[in-house]
Amino acid sequence: MGELKLSRWDVVDHLKTDEDMALYLDACVEEDEGDGRLIRAALGDIARARGMTQLAKDTGLAREGLYKALSAEGNPEFATIMKVIKALGLKLHVQTARG
Repeated sequence: MGELKLSRWDVVDHLKTDEDMALYLDACVEEDEGDGRLIRAALGDIARARGMTQLAKDTGLAREGLYKALSAEGNPEFATIMKVIKALGLKLHVQTARG
């Protein structure tokens, strides 16, 4: 048998289109346990796929601060989340849980 070569899997490599990104964020919103950890991490993944430097310019926030805020351990203000969502060209929608 030959040597097995593994590469690190990164969701960013699979976020190619706006639809991919929107569907990914939607799935993470559905699966989040209520603490926002999964949503923050998903926004961070989408930001990396789009380019964190450009996102920093578009939001007026520091690139390093965005990396920290959009990590699973981050704790950004809601205003920051909304700036990021808007700068990424996404929209936040609400529906009833029964729907």
